[in-house]
Amino acid sequence: MADVATQTGSRIAGKIAEIIGPTISVEFPEGHLPAINNAIEVKHPDTGELIVSEVAQHLGNNVVKCVCMEGTDGLQRGMDAVDTGAPITIPVGERCLGRIFNVLGKPIDEAGPVAAGRMYPIHRDAPSLTDQSVGVEILETGIKVVDLLAPYLKGGKIGLFGGAGVGKTVVITEMIRCFA
Repeated sequence: MADVATQTGSRIAGKIAEIIGPTISVEFPEGHLPAINNAIEVKHPDTGELIVSEVAQHLGNNVVKCVCMEGTDGLQRGMDAVDTGAPITIPVGERCLGRIFNVLGKPIDEAGPVAAGRMYPIHRDAPSLTDQSVGVEILETGIKVVDLLAPYLKGGKIGLFGGAGVGKTVVITEMIRCFA
């Protein structure tokens, strides 16, 4: 492809080379390959909405494999795919507590938009050990036998293992009922 891409502002546009299910391959001009986890936007030809995908792999020959975060219906080879130069970000903070978001950070709980001050990328390094809280506080589940025999720590990870039909779902359902 001689005319592989154009430059729109400071963002580089490549061309869709292949669409297979939820993945697309995009060819960019030489020297302008987007980084892994960068967001790539494609304008839907019918609705005009931006379809966001994420760079998952460099295939070589200036081609990247992207995973679409929305449906690929209507996309065609040769369409412009613009590298945003940044990863997908989501809102964080107090205003986000109790809200439900999709992977793109858009609220899906029908409670209106979120005016969050901070946006964090969906792929981040874990906080260092010195930044993590080490306080020990017991999480009261409301299930007396669990609280007495196998108490859970707040903020920790919990695994629930057992054979078929022993009541794992019943325990989880009861914990949800007690927390809600």
